[in-house]
Amino acid sequence: MAKRPIRVAIVEDDKEQGELLSSRILRAGDMRLVQVNSRSDRFLESLPILDVDVVLMDINMPGKSGIDCVREAKPRKPQVQYLMLTVLESPAYIFQALCAGATGYLLKNIEPEELLLAVRDIYGGGSPMSSAIARLVVSSFQQQAQQRINDEQLTDREKQILDLLAQGLMYKEISAKTCISIETVRKHVRHIYEKLQVRSRMEAVRKVYPR
Repeated sequence: MAKRPIRVAIVEDDKEQGELLSSRILRAGDMRLVQVNSRSDRFLESLPILDVDVVLMDINMPGKSGIDCVREAKPRKPQVQYLMLTVLESPAYIFQALCAGATGYLLKNIEPEELLLAVRDIYGGGSPMSSAIARLVVSSFQQQAQQRINDEQLTDREKQILDLLAQGLMYKEISAKTCISIETVRKHVRHIYEKLQVRSRMEAVRKVYPR
């Protein structure tokens, strides 16, 4: 039995961009284009009868934004995967889109083959992101984690030891790496626990570096 093609819909208000995306999907032998829509509200109206696997969703559109569209559409058909396509390299937009229910986030200048690979990836359970977007996400998480550490008023040494704890190092290894005694390491750890109001290494790491 032949494998069923991936059913793809496009929501894009720019006519030229919509035609470009359509041509890429139509040329893929394992995909079928089921809809192209220039407005998110019209996409939502068609969703109840739309048989689709992956939606390529623009963010900046007239009326309801792509993020708001995904937020409204995802609960209706949770199995549908939303791949955001945008020119916006903004952490705020990225996190809003992912929190709304999008599973991938790509820049519009992506190469044609990369786009098709991303559609296959998201259909297969992955979460594709452009490398520039992935760097923004990692950088933002790192900044948030550092801010949490600063907010708890840890000393520089305590921050260093907490980072080593997060890497899975034991007290003996931390002692050797920081050139302080094991007892001093234990003292610093006790202070970290007190300031973070936790009782274990795992709780401390999760509080500062939540997943």
